[in-house]
Amino acid sequence: MSQKADIYYMTNQKFFPSEKLYAVKERLDGMTDEQIQRLMYVQLKDPTTYLLISIFIGELGIDRFLLGDVGMGILKLLTAGLCGILWIYDMVTIQDKVRNINFDELMRIM
Repeated sequence: MSQKADIYYMTNQKFFPSEKLYAVKERLDGMTDEQIQRLMYVQLKDPTTYLLISIFIGELGIDRFLLGDVGMGILKLLTAGLCGILWIYDMVTIQDKVRNINFDELMRIM
């Protein structure tokens, strides 16, 4: 693994699912330094930020809108998070959803 790939892996592993980190590392191993340099400019979603958004304004569906899930965002907005049930569910699962979105985006780019 090149030094740039190593740096990218170490600084960004919190953005990906732990069970898929090996796949990320394998992909990085096959990339050139120039490809990794371009990869460093890709904006990844921060799971902690999305958790905080879900906790404080998740009942309004803002977290779902930010993830691109407009239908569920509207449902949460109109029903106050399905009377709190969907809001609680999202607080528990939002970080995994964000990490999987980041992984999918990275695999699409690579």
